[in-house]
Amino acid sequence: MRMSLVATALVALPLLAACTQNADTGSSAGSGDEADPRALVVDSSADACALSSTEAPAGTLTFDVTNSGDQVTEFYLLGEDGLRIVAEVENIGPSISRALTVNAPAGTYVTACKPGMTGEGIRGEFTVTESDEAVAVNADEQELVDQAEANYAAYVEDQSAQLLEKTQEFVELYKTGDDDAARALYPVARTHWERIETVAESFGDLDPMMDAREADLEPGQKWTGWHLIEKDLWPQRAEDYTALTDRQRATYADNLLANTVELDSRVQELTYTVDAIANGSRGLLEEVATGKVTGEEEYWSRTDLWDFQANVDGAKVAWEGVQPIVEAKDADLADQLSSRFDELQALLDEQREGDGFVSYDDLTPEQVKDLSDAVNALSEPLSRLTAAVLS
Repeated sequence: MRMSLVATALVALPLLAACTQNADTGSSAGSGDEADPRALVVDSSADACALSSTEAPAGTLTFDVTNSGDQVTEFYLLGEDGLRIVAEVENIGPSISRALTVNAPAGTYVTACKPGMTGEGIRGEFTVTESDEAVAVNADEQELVDQAEANYAAYVEDQSAQLLEKTQEFVELYKTGDDDAARALYPVARTHWERIETVAESFGDLDPMMDAREADLEPGQKWTGWHLIEKDLWPQRAEDYTALTDRQRATYADNLLANTVELDSRVQELTYTVDAIANGSRGLLEEVATGKVTGEEEYWSRTDLWDFQANVDGAKVAWEGVQPIVEAKDADLADQLSSRFDELQALLDEQREGDGFVSYDDLTPEQVKDLSDAVNALSEPLSRLTAAVLS
């Protein structure tokens, strides 16, 4: 799920599913606000992705996405290459509407709806035209913006460097057969991935090679990455599992490390905007809601709470980076977000064990519900963060 990023040297992702061209409805379609050309309406159905307009002037755009289909869907604004994720909104259930706010400069983009949240989605071109309606930013606010962007860039680069270091240690342990030590290091290394997961996911070619879950594989997709190795280290839940050979272990471990090196290289080339940071905070919490709180992410190791905490860490860092901007514009929202983060963290702290967390299987249904309720309570004000930052 991911944020507005500038990346270079991206490799084209193979087509994973058949696509239907995005419906070109023009400015007369849908029920968009004709008085505001930056307010777009999106109807995501089973076989169409209809926008109220396929162009808008540069500036703060809001896509009001309604799911008229019968599957959970997602909506993406992609770069011209159709690979780089500029912004997205995920987990839109049938008959549900959700808004995506992004500051988009002039250029050519691609929009995509993904019914069932799989494949390439239903795509179409989207144009952002030049605009002379620049929003004035006073010197004090610009200083806060610059600081937020610089601090978040430093945070991502630091987490990426730690991910690379821990992955190097992990793959060496795994290749040499020190499985106990590899199991102990697995959730520790994964923490650094999960803290910047929305950044990593913005590289559409790397993410599926590094973090695909077996249950989410597309037809014909080769499985590689963290979760394949996870299954080999924790095969107890698998039926008739055949352990990987030493040669296979080395192949998959070296592949994971090579992709991590590539990720760290690309991270150095990224730039961030405050709307990207705000959308990234929301996106990380969506990762919690759709995988970690349900116990689906770490199906084999049951280390989901490590990932849960790491996603919350990353979301909170992103929020705190833009917090001074929001406090000046919407103090009530700022207070609500701070309180909700604290409430969620208190529940997570109850599940700590040593330097980590209890197994997901040790949670009672009541504890899972409490965590889920706290995530939902935080999600609502967090959905308003980007609009507040850009107001």
